[in-house]
Amino acid sequence: MTSDEIDLTVVAEMLSMSPDYRVLRRLTPRTEFTPCDGQATKTGILLDVETTGLNTAQDEIIELAMVKFDYLPDDRISRITDVFSSFNEPQNPIPVEITELTGIADEMVLGHRINPDAVSAFVSDAVIIVAHNANFDRKFAERYWPVFERKPWACSATEIEWRRHGFDGSRLGYLLAGVGLFHQAHRAIDDCWALIEILATDVPNQVRSAFAILLERARRKTIRIWAEQSPFDLKDVLKRRGYRWSDGSDGRPRSWYIDVDEANQVAEVEFLQTAIYLKDVEPPMQIMSAMNRFSSRL
Repeated sequence: MTSDEIDLTVVAEMLSMSPDYRVLRRLTPRTEFTPCDGQATKTGILLDVETTGLNTAQDEIIELAMVKFDYLPDDRISRITDVFSSFNEPQNPIPVEITELTGIADEMVLGHRINPDAVSAFVSDAVIIVAHNANFDRKFAERYWPVFERKPWACSATEIEWRRHGFDGSRLGYLLAGVGLFHQAHRAIDDCWALIEILATDVPNQVRSAFAILLERARRKTIRIWAEQSPFDLKDVLKRRGYRWSDGSDGRPRSWYIDVDEANQVAEVEFLQTAIYLKDVEPPMQIMSAMNRFSSRL
């Protein structure tokens, strides 16, 4: 039998019926997910940037991609309504390692500029911005386009407990494989298409979509608690507890800190009082919501 005589779709279906095989299909972008049926909808945007490096204060955006979508009152994604994708020429040459990672070379971005008015118009009606690493993407986006400071954000990488839901991890490739797909990674628009497919999918053993779980989490208030001037020899205790280190280079305190749900605030302060400071203290705290979470303003 020649390859022309083999119906690969049939073979894939046969393999997928066996517990001994997992079949991955190439992602084909689609625009329709859940019928609207006349229900009122809200507008969301998936956003991804490619940059010249990881320094959110100094490196530059070389590609911005956004996918606009409608979602229903039960937080299911209904349909994609618009797409934005543009290169941006940086002031300095793109590092070789970035070109190897993204496939974006200097000649591809030459002469390209992202129109700030077009960005503002595109996101004007959005009530939520979603990024798969919002702690990274939001800081870059706010540096370039102030409109993003006035929008709520959600992080699909950290605000869903993917492992608890049976996935191998939170990386986009892992999640896409978990729903039986693969794609061309590390290009902004391709990553947006991948993320919308993941968020539109029902999470295993749940009766709701990943996007609904994400919004539930994003709507909660969280508290950032700073363990300032904590004893140096207790740093490993703080790390095991989930605290992260801020070196002060970005204007924040030079200190360990942790983000907790509002319901866990009292317990976390008690932990610091009994295990770290050994006395009653009121550590510095910041209230965070989707409006300021992941922003460089915190």
